[in-house]
Amino acid sequence: MTDHEDDGEDHEGDGDGYPQYDVERYLNVRSAYGASFAPDGESLAFLMNTTGTAQVWSVGGPNRWPEQHTFYEDGVTFCTWSPERPELVFGIDEGGNERAQLHLLRPQTGELVDLTRHSEAKHRWGGWSDDGERFAFASNRRDESAFDVYVQCRDERGDEATMVHEGDGWLSLAGWSPDDSRLLVHEARASFDHDVHVLDLETGDLEQVTPETDDEVNYVSVEWAPDGGSLYLVTDRGTDTLYLGRLDLDSGELSTVESGGEWNLGGVALDQDTGRLVFSRNVDGYTELTSARLGDDPDTLVDRVEVDLPRGVAGGVSFGPDAERFAITVTGRTENTNVHVVDADTGETTRWTAAATAGIPRETFVEPELVRYPTFDDREIPAFFSLPDSAGGNAADGSEGGVPVVVDVHGGPESQRRPSFAPVKQYLLRNGYAVFEPNVRGSSGYGRAYTHLDDVEKRMDSVKDLQAGVEWLHEHPEVDPDRIAVMGGSYGGFMVLAAMTEYPELWAAGVDIVGIANFVTFLENTGAWRRELREAEYGSLEEDREFLESISPINRVDRIDAPLFVIHGANDPRVPVGEAHQIVEEAREQGIPVRELVFDDEGHGVAKLPNRIETYTAVVEFLDEHVKGR
Repeated sequence: MTDHEDDGEDHEGDGDGYPQYDVERYLNVRSAYGASFAPDGESLAFLMNTTGTAQVWSVGGPNRWPEQHTFYEDGVTFCTWSPERPELVFGIDEGGNERAQLHLLRPQTGELVDLTRHSEAKHRWGGWSDDGERFAFASNRRDESAFDVYVQCRDERGDEATMVHEGDGWLSLAGWSPDDSRLLVHEARASFDHDVHVLDLETGDLEQVTPETDDEVNYVSVEWAPDGGSLYLVTDRGTDTLYLGRLDLDSGELSTVESGGEWNLGGVALDQDTGRLVFSRNVDGYTELTSARLGDDPDTLVDRVEVDLPRGVAGGVSFGPDAERFAITVTGRTENTNVHVVDADTGETTRWTAAATAGIPRETFVEPELVRYPTFDDREIPAFFSLPDSAGGNAADGSEGGVPVVVDVHGGPESQRRPSFAPVKQYLLRNGYAVFEPNVRGSSGYGRAYTHLDDVEKRMDSVKDLQAGVEWLHEHPEVDPDRIAVMGGSYGGFMVLAAMTEYPELWAAGVDIVGIANFVTFLENTGAWRRELREAEYGSLEEDREFLESISPINRVDRIDAPLFVIHGANDPRVPVGEAHQIVEEAREQGIPVRELVFDDEGHGVAKLPNRIETYTAVVEFLDEHVKGR
């Protein structure tokens, strides 16, 4: 590099001795995640986005050089080793269309085998059999709106897979029984209304093992007990928060193994051979992880150890042989995403992957403050609030007043904003913006009742929570109340549009990423396999059409009073791109300054690095013009 070439830095820095970096540099911060231990326990396969999309890599120990095994333009969605052989299965879709295909990889030779060969269908991985000879998956090959269950031998291809159950809803698989004779089938009727079934592979009989009830009950993270006679699972049956329970398959009785208390248990992983069990607790968005063993009493845990993890969010457990250690993905606001390996007996942790920070010093990353603010019905809404170092009258843009703020709204709507690494947020903070991330009503992580506070006719109450958050910001001494933008993706994109149409006076600008503009056209055009599940949350076209029309931002575009930026992927199967086109067209007709950016090779979000660079370079320019420079 010569002295005149651009190195992506602004050498004036921020007054702390570190240079400024452009947003492209932040987008080159890497992530390593989704690890799986090889059957010999000597190496990990994992996903890493060094090339710009997630590909399969492996590493033989901490601080060792990793090896790349796949080289696709599209990102790989998961990888998992065979329990017996040096081969693994991974999934990949095309252009973000979410119709994942399964492939077999033999890393030692580089051999790749297309296992499923049905590019028009989704394939949802269901796990290896214990002997590694077969694997299971759920797919909507037969009917786009329903998932059937298939079993396939490792040397079979495409149509050679055997359909072992014809389904009629949203089915996924939770693993093989210890003797490989049965499969766990998970059914989702709504986001928090689930049932669990056991499929006998010899007879084809499917037995529902969770009781019929008029109440919605959540059953997730289901695992076979070592003897195959019961299931360990996370549920909120009879309580407001999720807890770890054991379901006896003979009696149907559900006992409590570990209470969630005030917080949800986030998930459980169980090694069938050893009884080693790992579970997480979601404490205000942060993960607390515990390693234990099943006791002689199957409802008790012994040898409990609290795992020493960096502060943030962790998940995706993969046990090594004998379950003496396990791999887990860890991310935090000041920790980019990496894979750590945990000693199951001591809780000591070693980072195995070295996903780079693109040369950006970790000490420049900002940790958020967890705050709570009052809303219209006297509830307290949790939020993460991050201030730049330039706050306090020394703003990076040279102003003497408060700093501009980006209000970032999560999707779902039942998701939860958690303190994972977010490179664009770190760029914004470094460049003088504050970031405010509310978990408005309807978010998960705070109990069942909280998640249902925005159902159907209560939908707009969550937008009122957003307004209350801005009122809280107005009272903050280091915030400029005239320079507040709203940004969000998916359902968060709807929240952007709803906030701009319901409370137009609050916003200097809005950024809608793959958002819903019209609930009627969204439900009419979303993937057939998703429609019933989404109607359970938003309301049905048959019974609630008038209400859905009334809350759709497309019908109130004339109220928008700030510039709007709309971003979408042409292959989006969840929120079809027509949602972007119609809001942009209507906004332009109303004379609203609006920009549209659509990628032909993206789906529900922007995944490929060149597209992300184009997107967020444009977003930063948009915010700098309409918010920071206002």
